[in-house]
Amino acid sequence: MFTGIITDIGEIRGLEQHGDLRVRIGTGYDTGGIDIGASISCDGVCLTVVSKGADWFDMQISAETVDKSNLGGWSVGYRINLERALKVGDELGGHIVSGHVDGVAEVVAMVDEGDSTRVTLRAPDALARFIAPKGSVALNGASLTVNDVDGAEFGINFIPHTKAVTTWGMVRVGDRVNLEIDTLARYVARLAEVG
Repeated sequence: MFTGIITDIGEIRGLEQHGDLRVRIGTGYDTGGIDIGASISCDGVCLTVVSKGADWFDMQISAETVDKSNLGGWSVGYRINLERALKVGDELGGHIVSGHVDGVAEVVAMVDEGDSTRVTLRAPDALARFIAPKGSVALNGASLTVNDVDGAEFGINFIPHTKAVTTWGMVRVGDRVNLEIDTLARYVARLAEVG
């Protein structure tokens, strides 16, 4: 479990395909406190640490995960949002995020509004019904509030702080981002179907 509050920006240092994809991620985390087998959210995808060094850790990623996310577009030097798993007693500043990406949304428009930036994204049609105004989504692992919804398109405002401490300051129109819908929205929709 995660909160969607990004705590580091990692950098892809290496990618190797040996059956599964193996990725080396540079980090500012104290890796001495990261166990082999620990879960870390990497651009919103819950991945497992398989090895580590002084300022890096490696993840092994299945073809299914690559297929269902934007990880196939990662390259050396690419920067990603990181969050360590939630511990009992941690502050829950965002919302409950599982790290199980539901699909990929596309950035279709960006407009500066004062110091903030309004970003419009297009969700896959099958996921659009789960996104509601003033509801929560996780985009590339960041917990965000939806401002408005128009069919499959939805808008998010990014304040300067969020753009500075996440990769959202580097996003451009056409980028594909990992989308995790709110768990509560998923269960409410399911109950409505069977009720």
